[in-house]
Amino acid sequence: MVRANKKNILAFFYFKNVIIYSVVTILLNVSCKKLVEIDPPVTVLSSDVVFSNNASAAAVLTGVYDNMIYGSSKFSSGYYSLSLLAGLSADEFKKYSTDPTQEQFFVNAVSSNRVRFWVELYNYIYTANAVLEAMVASPNISAEVKQQLIGEAKFVRAFCYFYLFNLFGDVPLITTTDYKVNALASRASADQVYSQVIADLKSAKELLNSQYVAADVITTTSDRVRPNKWAATALLARVFLYSKDWANAENEATAVINNTSMYNLDTNLNNVFVKNSIEAIWQLQPVQVGYNTYDAYYFVLTSTPNNAKPVALSTFLVNAFDSADNRKKDWVGTITFGTQTYYYSNKYKISALNQPVSEYLMVLRLAEQHLIRAEARAQQNKTSSSQDDLNIIRARAGLPNTSANDKTSLLTAILHERQVELFSEWGHRWLDLKRTGTVDAVMSIVCPQKGGTWSPNWALYPIPLGEIQNDPNLIQNPGYQ
Repeated sequence: MVRANKKNILAFFYFKNVIIYSVVTILLNVSCKKLVEIDPPVTVLSSDVVFSNNASAAAVLTGVYDNMIYGSSKFSSGYYSLSLLAGLSADEFKKYSTDPTQEQFFVNAVSSNRVRFWVELYNYIYTANAVLEAMVASPNISAEVKQQLIGEAKFVRAFCYFYLFNLFGDVPLITTTDYKVNALASRASADQVYSQVIADLKSAKELLNSQYVAADVITTTSDRVRPNKWAATALLARVFLYSKDWANAENEATAVINNTSMYNLDTNLNNVFVKNSIEAIWQLQPVQVGYNTYDAYYFVLTSTPNNAKPVALSTFLVNAFDSADNRKKDWVGTITFGTQTYYYSNKYKISALNQPVSEYLMVLRLAEQHLIRAEARAQQNKTSSSQDDLNIIRARAGLPNTSANDKTSLLTAILHERQVELFSEWGHRWLDLKRTGTVDAVMSIVCPQKGGTWSPNWALYPIPLGEIQNDPNLIQNPGYQ
């Protein structure tokens, strides 16, 4: 199987009108039979071949989702996933592996030759751009399929830029496959990136099916593994929150929350992360034979933590839970060896291999929308309605109503609730510390206890060294070489 392994993603854009590596990776994933049911291609494909019919065109974006959970990058799931590495950067995990990359993220001393995520995310963006260009030029794709694929491509591009900006700061805004433009791209401002992300998500909302669709992007399905209108709405709510557009964050979150025919909070915490959970807005389907989620495989401890099971939950996180919090009972596992007890993330339960697939990897879920709306309302001094959203999340966890009763105390309470609700998911804690301006206060205490020395510069990861060397207009983040 051919896998993407490019050191310089901007140089990758040289292949104008030719989709290689990422699309080959996409279409050759024979383990993904449920999602991709077309003949495998040759090793280099022109866009005319890839987008020659509905099935092959739909398979391109199927493969992006496949690569997120299983491809060589494993951006969302695996030994170097965002959940694991960003959790190490923050105060969620204690590291027990000897892996040098994990060590650098843990002590907040990431070098520019070990940083992750940049290449992977730009690979997905390149594929999304190629899809958008091809949909304009491909006469053999039906109008219905084109509409869904354009919506998915815009969603994917927005999703990737959300993480690129929040992990690296200002980043090149690539919206074309033209290598002459991309090879010399400079960093775009926050306003430019967020404007593009918001525009893409607004468009995706209008284009995407309101139901979930199967591999052919036409047939409706119970599998929540392709983004739909509500996934775009949920991500837009998050983006508005991060960009401090409180009113729109509240409005978009409300639209999702009010869709009770599709989404509800599951009162049984042990059912939240199962496949097609009633809380799931978007999930990634495991595609490697023998595995459920990599999060369960790496996070659930069956022995003392080691290189294969590299992390346990930190005392910072464990101590953040109220003793009566059902999330600690249901989502935090314990294992004891001798006198040492280890705590681990137990949101996903199926860590053993060769079990029936019963858990999909959660990407977007309803609880976050309540927390987004609670925060947006607090910022607008809507104290009572903010409390309502916060209390919905607390009630499910078996906790009493919040005692926070003004803007300042509510924002503190919401940040804490996000810590114990969204832990070990998609780097939420790391991004929350940064966007709320609390990262220096927290990490100046946490980082030395992990063996590092905190600097405000470490809130952003370095741009990969190869990118800096190959693009004369790309400038490294402060504090890095």
